[in-house]
Amino acid sequence: MSRALRTIVAVAGGLLLLLLPLAIPPADPVVPSAPQTGRPFVWGRDSLWQALERGFVAARPAGCGAPGELDAELSAFEARVVQLDVLGASLTPEASALDSLEHLGFAIAPRVAACPEVVARYVAAQARARAAVKRASLRWDANAPSVRDRLYRVLYGGRAAVEEVLLQQPGAAPALMAGTDEPSATPGAVVQGVRIHSGDILVSRGGYPTSALIARGNDHPGNFSHIALVHVDAASGVVSVIEAHIELGVAITTAEGYLADKKLRVMVLRPRADLPALVADPQLPHKAAQAMLDRARREHIPYDFAMAYDDPSRLFCSEVASAGYRQQGMTLWMGRSTISRPGLRGWLASFGVQRFETQEPSDLEYDPQLVVVAEWRDPAALFADHVDNAVTDAMLEGAERGDRLTYDWWALPPARLLKGVSWVQQRFGAPGTIPEGMAPAAALRNRTYGARHDAYASRVTERAEAWRSQQGYVPPYWALVALAREVVAAP
Repeated sequence: MSRALRTIVAVAGGLLLLLLPLAIPPADPVVPSAPQTGRPFVWGRDSLWQALERGFVAARPAGCGAPGELDAELSAFEARVVQLDVLGASLTPEASALDSLEHLGFAIAPRVAACPEVVARYVAAQARARAAVKRASLRWDANAPSVRDRLYRVLYGGRAAVEEVLLQQPGAAPALMAGTDEPSATPGAVVQGVRIHSGDILVSRGGYPTSALIARGNDHPGNFSHIALVHVDAASGVVSVIEAHIELGVAITTAEGYLADKKLRVMVLRPRADLPALVADPQLPHKAAQAMLDRARREHIPYDFAMAYDDPSRLFCSEVASAGYRQQGMTLWMGRSTISRPGLRGWLASFGVQRFETQEPSDLEYDPQLVVVAEWRDPAALFADHVDNAVTDAMLEGAERGDRLTYDWWALPPARLLKGVSWVQQRFGAPGTIPEGMAPAAALRNRTYGARHDAYASRVTERAEAWRSQQGYVPPYWALVALAREVVAAP
């Protein structure tokens, strides 16, 4: 063996010895126990969904049908909504009026989906129903399992019905839908045609695989994955958006910068003006936003992968809003989120999550202290949202069957080296390739999850387009889930 060859072998052997320790896999993460109050919600109504689809197929040829028929059905639904307003504070979670509202809202949806002329009216009625239920629920125990289920059935169920209608009639309602223009004494500004105020909360859905996981990965799967807090400067009217990013920690951006990030939907929430805390101090929301803005300018706040909503040293997206308001004496998320399923907890723990009773973005919609000011839903983005949800639901079913998020063993040493490089990048104020607080193995599992999800979503989209061509209408959500199950189960 020549000297040059011996040198090459020696160097290669030395590098191998250096890399071997980096290839030792970390111990499996400890998975915390499920919350005692947690219980996964199960609709268990597949026969109803299929009956609704058959009703829509039957209604399509006739469109709006005979004059007056659909109007009478809509009027009955609207009358039920009025009844909720009349009942007001006397409305209880067990009230039969809520059962009737749910039944009527689902029953009429197939007819509405076949008649574009009444879509806007139906959407408006569902929005009024949401507002009425939220007002009444201010006096309910939002952490009681029966109350959580009731709010979810009525509010998420109403949302689901509206969105099935919108997907079948994409041009029948505007993308921007106004809610309640709740009065506010805080500084305001107009953004994208909506007047927002300092202290408003933006709830959105990102267009990434982990966004769908955040939205669906809890006991009451929802549609939102991100929270941001609005600050409007009283003197200049400049709008700042404060939010926590996995890559950066807490950051400040403009309204334009916030909207430029990939989003499939956005909702604006505002505290009710008649809350005792706001009656005592109408500027409370602005003070919450100002305190969080000042802190984000003053110090670096790392991202909280553990989702420990009561630890202010690190913040995930929901905490940006809840910590800011908590500092002013107001507690958001009257109903805390729970994550109970063992497979899901195992996956989330492998990403670094340690708290399974926390504050999920989707659940803020159900907080009765907040009203919906406006919501943006684009038809194309809405369909992509539903595909991502269906794929995520099917993947999470696999997690409960024992599917694991693995990675190639040989990728671990480079990932650990990259983590060191990221640490240096972060010391100089740049975002690291591997985010601060995320372990190399967690980053690799995250990449595995994203690659799987994107591949499945692409196949489901292809099959959904074939379905649309064959059936003549957009596959409803339950059909998308069935397609996703087939794709996930395929080799």
